[in-house]
Amino acid sequence: MTASSVTSPPEPPDVEDDHDDGGGGWWSASHGWAKVVVAAVAVLILLLVGGLAGALVGQRTAPSYGPPAGAIDVGFLQDMSVHHRQAIQMAVWERSNTTDPALRQLAFDIESSQTQQLGMMQGWLQLWQQPTETAPGQFMGWMGMPMTTMPGMASEADLQRFRASSGQALDVAFLQLMLRHHQGGVSMMQTEAAQGQVPVVTALARSMTTSQTAEVTTMTQLLAARGAAPLPAT
Repeated sequence: MTASSVTSPPEPPDVEDDHDDGGGGWWSASHGWAKVVVAAVAVLILLLVGGLAGALVGQRTAPSYGPPAGAIDVGFLQDMSVHHRQAIQMAVWERSNTTDPALRQLAFDIESSQTQQLGMMQGWLQLWQQPTETAPGQFMGWMGMPMTTMPGMASEADLQRFRASSGQALDVAFLQLMLRHHQGGVSMMQTEAAQGQVPVVTALARSMTTSQTAEVTTMTQLLAARGAAPLPAT
């Protein structure tokens, strides 16, 4: 066999640059795996957008947390918030104006404990999207005995007399008003502890009953030591 009889191998076909005569552009020229990846990313984006939209709709339609308006737990927290606010105001005035160390300490203890409790009660009501206080003149409805004022609350005349006092007269007025205030709230605390449906609220009511019962004993003794008697219940 001569060199001239050897057939040369065929030339490889020309490889054109990425080009799509059919007008498909980059997508048509891409490899199959690239198309699969792009499609998967597009599906993922659609799923994320759909999930976000669903979450936003769910936020608008989700029910409120906690018991409904009119429930015992709600009514107790709303009424007791009003009750506590007045006790805190009287305690702050006494602490700031008394010259008796024992009374100053008692007032500080009442102010501190009831301020903390008030914060808890307000926080629960806000979480449940309920008004944080009872409307004026509509108290005790949750106990089936609506009243224009709550037991133990000092009148404006009582508060003016208290603030106008000084020395031992100030201390006696504080002890009398706060003692009656504590005693007036006991029925609300006991009702919540016995009939409430939210465990943290019933536990708070029991704790209030224990601490305020102890303070009632202390204030009764302090009044007697100063030759004074408790006020009649309201």
